[in-house]
Amino acid sequence: MATSKLRNVSTEPEAECMLDMSPMIDMVFLLLIFFIVNATAIVVQTDPNVRPPLAANSKRQEDGSGRIVVNIRPDGTFTAEDFNTILPGEDEIYDMVKTMKARHESLGVVSKLHLRGDKEAVFRYCRTAIRGAARAGVDQVVFGVFVR
Repeated sequence: MATSKLRNVSTEPEAECMLDMSPMIDMVFLLLIFFIVNATAIVVQTDPNVRPPLAANSKRQEDGSGRIVVNIRPDGTFTAEDFNTILPGEDEIYDMVKTMKARHESLGVVSKLHLRGDKEAVFRYCRTAIRGAARAGVDQVVFGVFVR
């Protein structure tokens, strides 16, 4: 009934009602740009000399921000995330973690020690890295493993 009244009111009997989609397309592109700009990409570089252990019950971390990566090579040497900076001992780990923690605190992010160790050496040498991080005030530790 309402459709026949609308047809009678229309000035042109064959004219169709069309919706202009250009503002909606503009809005979609604006939203897309907004989300791309606000997205943060977290990239963790991996040391090719480190083969992490396999873990069947591991869980993927939801929040990757604030990670301070320390690699443990099979021979017991420690490297930073860029895996070119060798950290000879606990004091160097402490210095690196302290500077990274200060950088994270300025951004309002809680720091976590991300230990990525070789499956043959991670449990033998992880204490040194954890002690150095604890002295610097970082008490959360994340172990990097492969999911089985």
